[in-house]
Amino acid sequence: MRFTISFAAVLCLPGILLAQGKPRARDLGVPFEGTPGPLNAITDVKGVEVGHSTIVRGDGKLEVGKGPVRTGVTAIHPRGRSSGGPVFGGWFSLNGAGEMTGTTWVEESGLLEGPVLITNTHSVGVVRDAAIQWNLRHGLGSLQAWQLPVVAETWDGYLNDANGFHVRPEHAFEALDGARDGPVAEGSVGGGTGMICHEFKGGIGTSSRVASGYTVGVLVQCNCGLRDQLRIAGAPVGAEIQDGKVWRRETGSIIIVVATDAPLLPHQVKRLARRASLGLARNGSVSGNGSGDIFVAFSTANTEAAAQKGVARVEMLPNNRMDPLFAATVQATEEAIINAMVAAETMTGADGRKVLALPYGRLRDVLKKYNRLAPERR
Repeated sequence: MRFTISFAAVLCLPGILLAQGKPRARDLGVPFEGTPGPLNAITDVKGVEVGHSTIVRGDGKLEVGKGPVRTGVTAIHPRGRSSGGPVFGGWFSLNGAGEMTGTTWVEESGLLEGPVLITNTHSVGVVRDAAIQWNLRHGLGSLQAWQLPVVAETWDGYLNDANGFHVRPEHAFEALDGARDGPVAEGSVGGGTGMICHEFKGGIGTSSRVASGYTVGVLVQCNCGLRDQLRIAGAPVGAEIQDGKVWRRETGSIIIVVATDAPLLPHQVKRLARRASLGLARNGSVSGNGSGDIFVAFSTANTEAAAQKGVARVEMLPNNRMDPLFAATVQATEEAIINAMVAAETMTGADGRKVLALPYGRLRDVLKKYNRLAPERR
């Protein structure tokens, strides 16, 4: 069995999400706070484009270098594929047992230059180099003579031949070239293909909120948490559904990307990145010792952010008007993580290991038991 799928490419076709027949968390009656954007996705922030390259190959016994392979790459363009224009950015590490390259320059300059890519732990290097190659091919160099791409990871070695180095430059190119606005594929796609969240199948999830006339969008690659910790809309779902547990202690991570069109300066964008921690906590995570919980945020406003001549003219939302954006970040992060689990399907990978999908019926039963099922879905 050998195939590579670009989900971003097919998502531009009308009705593809309906054809897939996958509900999202809200469709199952999970109640969430706040008002989502039209797509309830990070691409509700104008200009943002997302692409995936998904690699699924082989079954059975693990043979390093041969498979089975369950991995991929996800790419997020803040201003779209055709623009290398920097945006004001900031990052935050809640727990540092992970990697996100280029962040020291984001911290120093206050700028995020180019796309954000997410993959598996041992493929960060090849994806980083591919990002530079892609930028050069498209004439999207940085403000300097050198480039420091932002590439992040979570570990998929339970299901994937993580030591086999199966992600190649062409997979990063596919994710970058295939990125589009519109609906975003979720679950076991792109960098999230082999990921596990609260011991259910995890992966990529997204959500958005509209607040005070601005939009906040979140995309996660979730590979974190223990089953007993999992709470959904306040209900102890993990404690109630004990089937198919995987870990004795937490070994996973989560990468969170926050986008907004609000006019924020770098220190304010970093404040948004920090708030993703609270959305993660709402679902029960305690950010364990071995969990790499690293977040990056950016604002697509202020098109003169990286002006090289004269005096740049930028706008700033007053700090005392940021509370709605903080709430939006927390709410969208919470929902994006649950959307990732709802979209993911049961997967069998290396050495026949199986990770179960979150069961829809039992999820609804638990929500109903704790009086948390949305009234219109009862």
